[in-house]
Amino acid sequence: MKNRRVTLEVLSKDKEVIALIKAADKQLEMIGYTEHGLRHSRLVAERSYYILKKLEYNERKAELAAITGFLHDIGNVVNRDKHEHMSAILAYQILKRMKMPYQEILEVVSALGNHHEENGSPVSELSAALIIADKSDVHRSRVRNPELVKFDIHDRVNYAVNRSVLVVDNKKRKIIFDLETDTKIASVMEYFEIFLNRMVMARRASHFLGCEFELYINQTKLI
Repeated sequence: MKNRRVTLEVLSKDKEVIALIKAADKQLEMIGYTEHGLRHSRLVAERSYYILKKLEYNERKAELAAITGFLHDIGNVVNRDKHEHMSAILAYQILKRMKMPYQEILEVVSALGNHHEENGSPVSELSAALIIADKSDVHRSRVRNPELVKFDIHDRVNYAVNRSVLVVDNKKRKIIFDLETDTKIASVMEYFEIFLNRMVMARRASHFLGCEFELYINQTKLI
């Protein structure tokens, strides 16, 4: 069986992959979660690629990071609980069908299985990039019903974020997450109440890549 060079462009046009992302997002919508659809998948793919390219990893490694980012939430189609493990299982079958080399498949599924803050760890460059990219997607555009933000702290914290920028400074070996938030909607303390575990994981992932992690909210450095 001849191997195939699978790219993000190829993956993003695959009917099965698109159907899985849309169905997974629909299920999360039914249980009240923020947007986890194509917008989120594409952004995480782009940021995963950006992180490794800025840190001067080779093009193929960055492309694999993008692929990992695009597939990371497909497991939500089964259940939110342990979705990272199901994402890995589903991705294995998809990438095998696409005839990706086994070594690359294994890199991707390992990263997918380790991206969630409850039980994951930065075990590779791909997983570290995915963790940072995924945890940095905090923005009001993810809130499905702005009229209800006052009732749910997760929606309120996301809706309070007007600007969310991820910067990789290779010279200073820093990964910087810069937020602009409306504190009238949600306080900085509420942000940490929801996202502290994610920021700790992002810092661990940054250290894995040989970088320091910095978090700024409204131009104030907090980490």
